Amino acid sequence: MAGAPYFQGIMTLKDADFAGKRAFIRVDFNVPLTKDGRVGDDFRIRSSVPTIQYVLGKGGRPILASHLGRPKGKRAPEFSLEPARGVLEDLLKAKVHLAPDCVGDNVRKMAQALPAGEVLLLENLRFHAGEEANDPAFARELASLADVYVNDAFGTAHRAHASTEGVARLVRPAVAGLLMEKEIEFLGKLLAGPDRPMVAILGGAKVSDKIGVIKNLMGKVDGLLVGGGMANTFLKAEGLDVGASLVEPASLAVAAEIIGMAASGRVELVLPVDFVAGSKIAAGADTVLADRTSPVPHGFAIADIGPKTILKFCEKISTARTIFWNGPVGVFEVEDFARGTLEVAGAVAAASVRGAVSVIGGGDTVSAVAKAGVKDKMTHVSTGGGASLEFVEGKELPGILALSKKGGCS
Repeated sequence: MAGAPYFQGIMTLKDADFAGKRAFIRVDFNVPLTKDGRVGDDFRIRSSVPTIQYVLGKGGRPILASHLGRPKGKRAPEFSLEPARGVLEDLLKAKVHLAPDCVGDNVRKMAQALPAGEVLLLENLRFHAGEEANDPAFARELASLADVYVNDAFGTAHRAHASTEGVARLVRPAVAGLLMEKEIEFLGKLLAGPDRPMVAILGGAKVSDKIGVIKNLMGKVDGLLVGGGMANTFLKAEGLDVGASLVEPASLAVAAEIIGMAASGRVELVLPVDFVAGSKIAAGADTVLADRTSPVPHGFAIADIGPKTILKFCEKISTARTIFWNGPVGVFEVEDFARGTLEVAGAVAAASVRGAVSVIGGGDTVSAVAKAGVKDKMTHVSTGGGASLEFVEGKELPGILALSKKGGCS
């Protein structure tokens, strides 16, 4: 229909025939590794399993492709996908082969000879500069491996790389995997038809990273709760002394503009009224509780929201029917500054249990809800931090835009 969002009507797994076909599945196995080279968090790998199982169940031969880390276009053993291969094999209870590369004659032969019921994982895409450059020749080599294209890597959908955009233009049909479909469903509803009232919680370090998101949400949410380092810029724009706290001088004007937009009645903007500040942002720091009437001491920096702000945030969250959260509201990695983020996580979880739809926008927020022990209580935990922000900002993501449309020519 005219004016419909670009992500509506894309083809999904159920629209493709996988029987006897090789399926190029772009997954996101960009996972943290421990010092001894093991997978530190298998959330993204687990999230890919339903799509891989679906393709196997339909008689398809999955050929998986991913990046890991930033090898900068050169082979780097420390960024091999072997650790991910082992985790995936345990999860699937099926044989997973690791190719020596992601392109070349040997890889093509492995793809052609892949037995039914088994999986081929290509080696790190970013061992080749052509991946991030979206080089047409590199994309053609990847495309030669398969008959059907599946993008299940939402976390990379905002990048026009060879495996996310180039191959999708060459292998048709190009369809969304189950994870991609789920991400689009939940994030899409935030922009079109969320249950009201809707509350957005935005944190993290920089206002500049979220200006577009804030402006796009201003006319859509009933409450906007701002914490984390980015709140300092808003407080400074209001004329408060924030001591040695992180502030973005270049974003003071836009912060003032957003405060003005909120004051005009477009949305309720909830900023911190008290804060925990430290002599340093590290364990063992001296800490003080400051508020809008008592300035942050000289040399101290705000690192968490205070108890009054926690109460205000939690009260607003408790009334919401839809909640979007991206960015911790304090330096939760340090115990002295973790309370705000953990309390907010608990409030979002409690609202979810009561029936609210909660969408966690990837990145550090996923780590925060995991630390709070409430990750499994959230309605949807996104696998993409940057991608989820750009989606909610209203940008068209290349990895979604390249997918086949239902009723189209391909």
